[in-house]
Amino acid sequence: MKTSVFDLFKIGIGPSSSHTVGPMRAARSFALALRAVGRLEQVRRVCAELYGSLALTGRGHGTDRAIILGLEGAQPHEVTPPAMEEAASRIRSAGRLRLLGTHEIGFGEAAGLIFHSTETLPYHPNGMRFTAFAESGREIFSRVYYSVGGGFVVEEGGDDVPAERPPVPFPFSTGEELLRTAALHGLEIWELVLENESVWRPREEVISGLMNIWSAMEDCIERGLHREGTLPGGLNVVRRAPGILKKLLERAGTPDPFTGMDWVSLYAIAVNEENAAGAPVVTAPTNGAAGVIPAVGQYYRKLLNGRDEDMVAYLLSAGAIGVLYKENASISGAEVGCQGEVGVAASMAAGGLAAVLQGSNEEVEHAAEIAMEHHLGMTCDPVGGLVQIPCIERNAFGAVKAINAARIALRETGSHKVSLDQVIRTMYQTGKDMQSRYKETSLAGLAVHVNVVEC
Repeated sequence: MKTSVFDLFKIGIGPSSSHTVGPMRAARSFALALRAVGRLEQVRRVCAELYGSLALTGRGHGTDRAIILGLEGAQPHEVTPPAMEEAASRIRSAGRLRLLGTHEIGFGEAAGLIFHSTETLPYHPNGMRFTAFAESGREIFSRVYYSVGGGFVVEEGGDDVPAERPPVPFPFSTGEELLRTAALHGLEIWELVLENESVWRPREEVISGLMNIWSAMEDCIERGLHREGTLPGGLNVVRRAPGILKKLLERAGTPDPFTGMDWVSLYAIAVNEENAAGAPVVTAPTNGAAGVIPAVGQYYRKLLNGRDEDMVAYLLSAGAIGVLYKENASISGAEVGCQGEVGVAASMAAGGLAAVLQGSNEEVEHAAEIAMEHHLGMTCDPVGGLVQIPCIERNAFGAVKAINAARIALRETGSHKVSLDQVIRTMYQTGKDMQSRYKETSLAGLAVHVNVVEC
């Protein structure tokens, strides 16, 4: 086990963790590497080349702006949409940028940002090559990075997590091992994960950090419920959350057994409209799936009157499931389709909800398995290269499926035929077998059957 729940739940910017957050981190890492090898001051020009899915949907996801700002040293959890727009406008109009905010160089997008839409690099569909040149035009430094989903970045030949993390007391690499270890030590899944996380940071910091994550999720829901207008990108998608909220409030008190489902869908839509607008969201485990876990958590808090302190157990249990997907499969839509984003988020949320509803460890595992089983094969075909259609509504469906999965798991008796480990392997293999044009390329599915101009 090498992944922390704080690797899966982190505050960043929209609209995409793999196409916005990851590239910004990669660009900053390249600039930091230049400084580390003592060549920053020699640089007169930088070229960023984008491959595969990044090239095909990068402009719609704001990859171009993310890279420009990353080279200047910006970090995803610190920037805001207005600041991004202002900085990108300044750099574009002046034709100059400041590497790490200190060393000014010339920068023109025609030569500085190249989109190779028909080429891919070998490790992952989201590949980037950064190259620095001296005054003479000689190449002096180059690095290749991959944005592998959820904001995680891998340098070619490197790893995506700190190597210096100490070993944890209860390691697990499979769902079976997680259940066995928890049973051996008499721990609930969330308790086991808390013990592991407490090796990497003080226990009080783990708990407060998770409560901060939950607070950020709630804040995002609240913002999305009340912000009106049209989402950027050219599709002219109107924000719907405020209108849905108004209708739900007008119908308050009217008997309707499905009102709870309406609220869950609304929470998810509110978050993903914020994400589509480029606002701060919690990657959970990706930006494209950022609405599922907050919506299911809010279902527990608001509709079931759950305790606020239970959200630590909710996030830790969900995080345990997410670790299994991250380390044994993929959370990248470009690699395995949307089953690796909304599907994984629904699986995580289902396990988390089962945990706070006093489910056994086996029921937590079962809930997570059920939720993914019914997302298998889901493609990623964003219309116009934007995280809007069908992504926003897809989060609402993922949240409802997660709740249903948890309820089924808690009410079943006896063992189930398919394990979480089996469904994770199936998801990964399904994604590998899926045609590449159905994996975050905007080349198939809805993206080519909806009459819009691609951005």
